[in-house]
Amino acid sequence: MTASTALRTRKAGDLPAPGIQIPAVAAIRKPRSVLVWFSYFWIVLIVALAVLAPVLPIAGYDAVAGPPRQPPQFGPIDLLLGTDRVGRSLLSRVIYGAQVSLVVGTAAALGGVVLGLVLGLIAGYFRKGADTVIVFVADVILSFPALVLLLAISAIFAPSLWTILVGLAITSTPSFIRLSRANTMAWAGRDFVKAARNMGASDTRVLLREILPNVVPAIAAYLPLVIAALIVAEGSLSFLGLGIPPPTPSWGGMIAAGAADLRTAPYMVFVPAAVLFLTVFALNQAGEHLRLRFDRTLQD
Repeated sequence: MTASTALRTRKAGDLPAPGIQIPAVAAIRKPRSVLVWFSYFWIVLIVALAVLAPVLPIAGYDAVAGPPRQPPQFGPIDLLLGTDRVGRSLLSRVIYGAQVSLVVGTAAALGGVVLGLVLGLIAGYFRKGADTVIVFVADVILSFPALVLLLAISAIFAPSLWTILVGLAITSTPSFIRLSRANTMAWAGRDFVKAARNMGASDTRVLLREILPNVVPAIAAYLPLVIAALIVAEGSLSFLGLGIPPPTPSWGGMIAAGAADLRTAPYMVFVPAAVLFLTVFALNQAGEHLRLRFDRTLQD
């Protein structure tokens, strides 16, 4: 038997003839983007700096580290990114501001995930009246511009960490409701879910054991994108003076504080703005990479 005959036999589903070796074809490896690697590096770096801020050799975020309005310069580490109008280190305030922005964005997104996932599972699985009510509530919240809704919440309640967390969690919940509802509806019609129902499994068991593990990857892949949006929202509130009260630093508050000296000391705005931009950009890149990697609805 010739090699060509053996290959035709292989295509037909038969075993190759003895002594004939089928050439192995290496799997195609997709090149990884440099931006993706940079994004993960930046996220790890900014998180590590925020966590280790108390033990880093930097001044306190409210301590005077040098003369006011000093531009970025080499020398003492506290003057690496310059000082603000009071003389506080911008490096220290950027690092401590990362604690506020990351904690607020992550905690609010996780709150929205929990609430939106539960409501989306109920709406997508049970449908009928529950679906109508939940979708109506989500549409009502989405009908308000997010920033206007946050401004209304901040105006009713005194600006504080908990006010911002609750407001951001409310604004992020409808997106997770829609995403989890759509994924639940897609997985609820699969054969293995129907088989579980036919075998007498309860609705709770089907939701928790069959549908939930397949919905969570899509939600988790979407989470960094929401965290990035919530960090921008928190920065917008701080810029408008409705964010975390001073002297606790936040990136939006630093941008607002430096806006008055934009002509004479533009670095006071550009430094926190650059950190905010890089963090949001990195989270968006990471979220898109995770979505393509783990969202099974794009692969099935």
